[in-house]
Amino acid sequence: MVIIIGNQKGGAGKSTLTLLLANYLTLAKKCAVTILDMDYQQSIAQKFEKAKILENAEPYQVLAANLDVYPDIREVLNANGEQIVLIDLPGKLDDDGLIPVFQSADLVICPFAYDEFSFESTVLFSVVLRSIHPKVKITYIPNRIKANVRYETKIEVDEQLSKFGVVTESLPDRIDFQRTNTFQTPLSVYPVISPVFDKIFKEHINPTHHERNQNAG
Repeated sequence: MVIIIGNQKGGAGKSTLTLLLANYLTLAKKCAVTILDMDYQQSIAQKFEKAKILENAEPYQVLAANLDVYPDIREVLNANGEQIVLIDLPGKLDDDGLIPVFQSADLVICPFAYDEFSFESTVLFSVVLRSIHPKVKITYIPNRIKANVRYETKIEVDEQLSKFGVVTESLPDRIDFQRTNTFQTPLSVYPVISPVFDKIFKEHINPTHHERNQNAG
């Protein structure tokens, strides 16, 4: 199964969200996970290498990769039907290398914020994604949300994004999210992320994961 975590807008929290989801899937749900870090900063790959230096246990693999090599990597990963591949995308849309990545996605998770620029970028990302992969499932996660978001703005944005996919509960802007690394998530974070990830796992990941395992057998 291939899950993309992406948005055109930088600073949406894609990399942290990818880490949180990887830790949730491996530690809470005992899934086999590989992360493809395609973001320009490659912060996940850097944290992974740091964790190895400190000799921490590796619950999953992290591969730093660019869009050009994705078709080859995809063939290798497809050989393992039990693998869940999380892809932290670069924050851009003007690269044809995104096309095979979009086409291979079983699920797209799109973090966003309730501001005009983030909303416009999210809609553009969704339109381009849908033009390449019309049937892909999209889940929007309001991320790094501050307490002063206007209720009217939230309702309007949720209504517009619901035309493309499903909008989850919001994840707040909390400093302990930044302490997440490639071998653990702070315990204080779990009560916040679990309702969002449990719903995604139950509705999208578990049925597909189970079906592929049966087909592989």
